[in-house]
Amino acid sequence: MPANNEDIAQLFENMATLLEMKGDSVFKIRAYQRAARTIEHLSLPLSQAVAEDADLKKIPGIGKAISDKIQELLKTGKVSAYDRLVAELPKGVLDLMAIPGVGPKTAMLLTQELGLDSVDQVEAAIHDGRVAALPRMGTKAADTLLRHIQAISLRGDRTPIGDALSLAEDVIASLRAECPALGSLFPAGSLRRWEETIGDIDLIGTTSEPQQVGQALASLPVVREVLVSGPKKTSVVVEPGMQIDLRIGEDASFGAMLQYFTGSQQHNIRLRDYANHLGLSLNEYGITDLNTGQVQSFPDEASFYARLGLPYIPPELRGGIWELEAALEDRLPTLVETKDLRGDLHLHSLWSDGKDTIETMVEAVAAQGYEYMAMTDHSSGRGIANGLSNERLTEQIQLLRSMDGKYPITILCGSEVDIRADGTLDYPDDLLSELDVVVASVHSAMGQDSATMTRRIIKAMHHPAVTIIGHLSTRLLGHREPTEFDLEQVLQAARETGTALEINASPERLDLKDTHAYRARELGVPLVINTDSHHHSSIANRRFGVAVARRAWCEPKHILNTLPRDQFLRFIHTPKPERIKVFDETLLQEAQT
Repeated sequence: MPANNEDIAQLFENMATLLEMKGDSVFKIRAYQRAARTIEHLSLPLSQAVAEDADLKKIPGIGKAISDKIQELLKTGKVSAYDRLVAELPKGVLDLMAIPGVGPKTAMLLTQELGLDSVDQVEAAIHDGRVAALPRMGTKAADTLLRHIQAISLRGDRTPIGDALSLAEDVIASLRAECPALGSLFPAGSLRRWEETIGDIDLIGTTSEPQQVGQALASLPVVREVLVSGPKKTSVVVEPGMQIDLRIGEDASFGAMLQYFTGSQQHNIRLRDYANHLGLSLNEYGITDLNTGQVQSFPDEASFYARLGLPYIPPELRGGIWELEAALEDRLPTLVETKDLRGDLHLHSLWSDGKDTIETMVEAVAAQGYEYMAMTDHSSGRGIANGLSNERLTEQIQLLRSMDGKYPITILCGSEVDIRADGTLDYPDDLLSELDVVVASVHSAMGQDSATMTRRIIKAMHHPAVTIIGHLSTRLLGHREPTEFDLEQVLQAARETGTALEINASPERLDLKDTHAYRARELGVPLVINTDSHHHSSIANRRFGVAVARRAWCEPKHILNTLPRDQFLRFIHTPKPERIKVFDETLLQEAQT
């Protein structure tokens, strides 16, 4: 199987690291880093682009040298330049870079001086005192490394956004309660860009009492270590090992500071290069006119971008690939928002593995102001406990039909039906035909090879009763790797059959991921943002699904459950072969208005 985009991005990231260890040109190092960031956010598989003889140099950050290496990797399975770099440097040096705080110099020190080539060996060398005895290390640095290693074992090197955002919001609420003088305070970095996993939490704020705010952060019960404490920056480590960096700025320059620390790095690099062509220089304090030396401050991001002649670019789009060109050409999308959603089509109750009654779930969804919903308890497949038998599903359908009209919301009968290993569904056709919405999902035999899994999913898509494919890759962030399948084939089949694909808003899933949703949008595949709620409180998780859709450049017209009730019902009640035409009509209507 050819290397995927993630594999290629990691290879170039490794090349940048190895070149840095060798002390090579900083420009070459940054070129590989930029290529890695760009490739990991591409929606189109590079393997397909190369097979179609596409010009990779048209992709921002991909020059001739990197293009040649991509083609070499995809055609031969290796990159000779990378192999030479690996051979020139000590064994295991890249593995040590997985430890937070270990940069190229420290990794080289540990490998060359102590012969260490694994994280376990580093931990043992810390315990027996060898690391502390190294030049430029000492006991404090060794202890810090040990804490980082222990944190990795607890949570991995990045934290799923659901956990990180909850922590950030709790900290912000605590700081506001403790510090009346606190003004603006926002997450920045990858958290503000809504990336699916987060490294450190960056908080950016303003206050007339910066020392008080820093001390309040350092004094929070969740803090286990204070790394830096000062009026402009306070850094702490909280349980279970995540770092929070709080930066305090001035009101007058807050916009520039928030933009700078929101990133991404590649977005800021491209923005800086663009500004330089205008005779301007950017930093966290504002924009400097290179001719006069005058620095202009900006209280908000909109005025910062306006000074560059650009519209405001939403944080979710700041990946450093296409957003600058889109902004310059006035092509930035009007991104979908939470308020645009009109229904939720993936909900569970006590009838299967949910925690609330059907009535409680209906009331909770209706309280959101939604126009429609589908109750989709699990089928009786072996993947899920307490799935509904044929008889229990029939009983539930009768109950739901009797409830419709008693609430200010249309209640649709549905089911999350297991896609069996051979691609067949878990209920007979006559029972499936009684349902308004069928969310077909894989819950078993996840280890199938790519070709088998691809055939399995596509077979389910061809079933006339299947409305939506749920959580396509089955991944659980930090706990379960995604299944293997051919994304392009699956997306093409979804388009051809008029099958919608779910953006599962459950923060441990976020499945489709952003690049998959981006590609689905490009191909005209209907998308649905569902919460997969098993408790009434989880309906609030829709914001995570909306964030994925925004990172995929989705507008409301790309999301089926932004449709008004009558239009949505028209879509699901249209026979599948004609369904995509209904979807395309809505896209056309939106474009015309």
